[in-house]
Amino acid sequence: MLELLTEKFTKAVGRLKETRRLTEKQVNDVLRDVRAALIEADVDYEVVKDLLKRLRERALKEDLKESTSPIDSLLITMYEELVKTLGGEKQELKKGVVLFVGLQGTGKTTTIGKIANYLRGQGHKVAVTSTDVRRPAAMLQLQRLAEKVGVPYYAFEESLSPEDIAKKALEKFKKEGFDYLLVDTAGRLHIDEELMEELKRIKDLLKPSEVLYVADAMQGQIALESARTFHQTLSLTGVVLTKMDGDARGGVALSVRSALGVGVKFMGVGEKIEDIEPFYPDRIAQRILGLGDIQTLMEKAQKVIPEEEAQGLALKVMKGEFDLEDMLKQLRFIRNMGPLDKLLGMLPGIGAQLKGLKIDEKKFKKTEAIILSMTKQERKNPKIINMSRKQRIAKGSGTTVSDVNKVLKEYEETKKIIKRLKGMQGIPSLPKLPFPFKK
Repeated sequence: MLELLTEKFTKAVGRLKETRRLTEKQVNDVLRDVRAALIEADVDYEVVKDLLKRLRERALKEDLKESTSPIDSLLITMYEELVKTLGGEKQELKKGVVLFVGLQGTGKTTTIGKIANYLRGQGHKVAVTSTDVRRPAAMLQLQRLAEKVGVPYYAFEESLSPEDIAKKALEKFKKEGFDYLLVDTAGRLHIDEELMEELKRIKDLLKPSEVLYVADAMQGQIALESARTFHQTLSLTGVVLTKMDGDARGGVALSVRSALGVGVKFMGVGEKIEDIEPFYPDRIAQRILGLGDIQTLMEKAQKVIPEEEAQGLALKVMKGEFDLEDMLKQLRFIRNMGPLDKLLGMLPGIGAQLKGLKIDEKKFKKTEAIILSMTKQERKNPKIINMSRKQRIAKGSGTTVSDVNKVLKEYEETKKIIKRLKGMQGIPSLPKLPFPFKK
């Protein structure tokens, strides 16, 4: 996600590595590269022009963060202006009826299932329904997603009109006292007057707290133009970006706030039901500048690692008692957090370097199979694993003795690192970044 922008921004700022004082020519050179990166990422032209104007004005001020280096000063400026362009603060989803609109094929129905799952995980009472009577398959899809997530789906007679479904769903929602009612609507392959009139009637009936436009991030300027038309008719309150994990260049994310006056609420980052994230402008700005996204990484870890497990593992590490059983747990935790390339991309300075790099997920499975083929005694005390035991483990895991040796070597290397950490007065902190991150 956003790899193109990250690569280009990192390269542009990297030119100032040895610079002690910024000159106007250097600022213009960097901003020329930034402009090219933004245009290539399909950011709206007016948004690019406005952002560059603000960056130039601030970068050329003599009093700009005199206590820091030129590269840090420029990073601070870029970070703050990118956050502003992306919308400033995280946009919370108001409780009540949330109406989802958009063109066909953008992932609207799937997105509703994902957001229902997210809200339920946050402890909210959620119900969903669909007014898309023209596509019964869409209604069935949402019903199945609701069952999978564990939230009610409001189903009504097939003969009802979209407006009648909206009325009945609203009555039921109010009666049951839920926090959110997520409403799917019909989409088209293109915008037409009939679709807009239907959506206007549904909106008037429901009086929703939110009207969210679901946009395919891979469509760039096309998605933004469609969103503008929907906004003129329905007064959108926010946008959800889908397919941000694919070959999306990120232009729509940077354009929405300035072009429409509303913020991005969520972004889809994968195909699984849990692959939806709230949109944090500060975190996105960090990713674009190659500064990673430690906050999201920590949140993912907290979801998959039970607190007692984390504390137990930390205690064993402090005592120097880390064994292959613990290594197996670590591997499973990492795999449960999601694709490894995505996780590494959240670490400062790593994202841009991953471009074109294929992470071999099979290695994790192979390592897991090897450890599982060991006896409990062997996992606790790997020193007893001789050649005959290695041959048995290799046969049991469908690997070779060489593979078993590699796992044992990796384990020994991990133990050495843990031993070095244990000898320190505390765990070393991350390098100090040029500005404070919000928690």
